[in-house]
Amino acid sequence: MSARTPLLKPLAGALLAVAAIVSLTLSVSRDGSADTAPPQGPPEVGVVTLQASDVPLSTELPGRTTAYLIAEVRPQVGGILLRRLFEEGSDVKAGQPLYQIDPAPYRATLARAEASLESARLLAERYARLIKQQAISQQDNDDAQSQYLQARASAESARIDLGYTRISAPISGRIGRSSVTQGALLTANQATALATVQQLDPIYVDIVQPSTALLRLKEDLASGRLQRSADGRAEVHLILENGKPYALAGKLQFSEISVDEGTGAVTLRAVFPNPQGLLLPGMFVRAQLQEGVRSQVLLVPQRGVTRDPRGQATALVVGADDKVELREVTVERSVGPHWLISAGLAAGERLIVDGVQNVRPGMPVHSVPAADTPAPAAQ
Repeated sequence: MSARTPLLKPLAGALLAVAAIVSLTLSVSRDGSADTAPPQGPPEVGVVTLQASDVPLSTELPGRTTAYLIAEVRPQVGGILLRRLFEEGSDVKAGQPLYQIDPAPYRATLARAEASLESARLLAERYARLIKQQAISQQDNDDAQSQYLQARASAESARIDLGYTRISAPISGRIGRSSVTQGALLTANQATALATVQQLDPIYVDIVQPSTALLRLKEDLASGRLQRSADGRAEVHLILENGKPYALAGKLQFSEISVDEGTGAVTLRAVFPNPQGLLLPGMFVRAQLQEGVRSQVLLVPQRGVTRDPRGQATALVVGADDKVELREVTVERSVGPHWLISAGLAAGERLIVDGVQNVRPGMPVHSVPAADTPAPAAQ
């Protein structure tokens, strides 16, 4: 026991020193002489002052491009194909020669028909003189005149068939691949088309829209909530398959008169200029359809609207006394980075968009203009 006493005395001294330091720290904290932190003021929030504006509304819908005109090239007479007169994939003009069928048999037929026509003409003229002299019967004269008319029709038919040996483009457009080559035997009005010509400028875009959206659009227009643009025609813009916008705008032509029973959708058709041939038939596109203009509505940044546990959209605003107020709002649709609000907010109010997580209703705040808030699109 005597051996442990010298070791316990230094330890007891150290414990007493630590206790004295802790006691001094507590006494300083109680009288506040060492507390130098300044009192905190109201939290700072970023706000946007709401303004009503005329907003053009649009809907993005899927669509497919379709050729403006389509013509399948088929022979109207039979024969051996001598040559092809066009380059596959090129642009052709209406009336431009595309194929040449061997014309020799049709030239011979035309020559025989013209010879018969000349004989019938001479006979008809002779009988016309004789009937005046009553040298022949009226029946003989009628038969001669009839044979002349038949011979003239036969010659004209032979002349038309000869012209059909050169197959021409029925419309202007871009021609595809040829299904036949030189030396092929063609038949009149055959089932297989020789080639297909498609007019691509302008070009159609068929857009599919749900029937419910079409009904909502008509109701908004009838009630006056939505107004057509100044020219009264719906303008359409395209987003291509690579995500880039198409430079030229189109116009809506018509909508289908019936609803597809399988999909519950209607087809809208728009026409677009296509001078460079960038749009090809069958391409998938996204069409932005201009619905109309909503007058004096509120667009608010999407980050300024949240939802409570019930799913109700809510927003926080700074009231006249610089205190936070909670509002339940009605969100109609998204317009770019904004929400279109139809109820719950009013023009001139200050909507909190930054610092929402740091405040609660009834709390006083210090409001400053929010940074990097895009302005709503206005008409």
